[in-house]
Amino acid sequence: MKTVVITGSARGFGYAMIELFRKKGFHVVLSDINQKALQEAEEKLKKIPSKAKILSFVTDVTKEEEIQHLIEETLKETNTIDIWINNAGVNQPNLPIWDVPKDVLDRLLEIDLKGTILCSKLIMKVMMKQHYGQIFNVEGHGSNDAVITGLSIYGTSKRAVSYFTDALAHECDDLKTGVYVGKITPGIMITNFIHTSLGDGETISLDEKTKKVYNILGDTPETIAEYMVDKIIQNKKNHAKFTWLTNRKAAWRFITSAFRKRNFFE
Repeated sequence: MKTVVITGSARGFGYAMIELFRKKGFHVVLSDINQKALQEAEEKLKKIPSKAKILSFVTDVTKEEEIQHLIEETLKETNTIDIWINNAGVNQPNLPIWDVPKDVLDRLLEIDLKGTILCSKLIMKVMMKQHYGQIFNVEGHGSNDAVITGLSIYGTSKRAVSYFTDALAHECDDLKTGVYVGKITPGIMITNFIHTSLGDGETISLDEKTKKVYNILGDTPETIAEYMVDKIIQNKKNHAKFTWLTNRKAAWRFITSAFRKRNFFE
């Protein structure tokens, strides 16, 4: 059986993906900083019939020793790690750049950017020894250079993640590692993420204009995960990029929005 590790997988998009991997017979490894949410996620996964293993680790992706512990303990149980998805991330308060406190700025960049780099760095060494494996990084607002007031620090981190992913994939090709590196671009997901800063921090208030756009373009994490998990399992190349909300799909949704009444905020 193959093994998948997903950071930030106790809730939201990470959990939706790991649940599908469980249904498809993978050993699944939950990783999150929230212990209570991890326990609840593990209990839900146990209700899905499978002979594959469920592992669960409280992990702060900004701490190298905790990532290393996650990797080592997983390998003890499963021998290999086939897929690693860097999904852990937090949102910023709805503030312009000059009003974002230093501690918030530091924590967001530590998790969203440095955490992705650290996890990729450490799992690469394992996958190079295996001569195979896949690493996927989750893109977000800013990855395509879009700019929205109040999301600029988050967007900066995601733009950096996009460059980092391209660079890592290039080095994997250049040095013939046998490891595939790619991007997951889910678009707008309606989860707790859009309502809170720094994980479970202060509530973010969304104006009516933003809610309208989210109702048109947004989707549940379960819908997007179903598309992404199949793409990841079937992937056979480096530099892969899987995009849910394409420009064509977004345009069609705006055109048909008058006939597709949805309200995620009721």
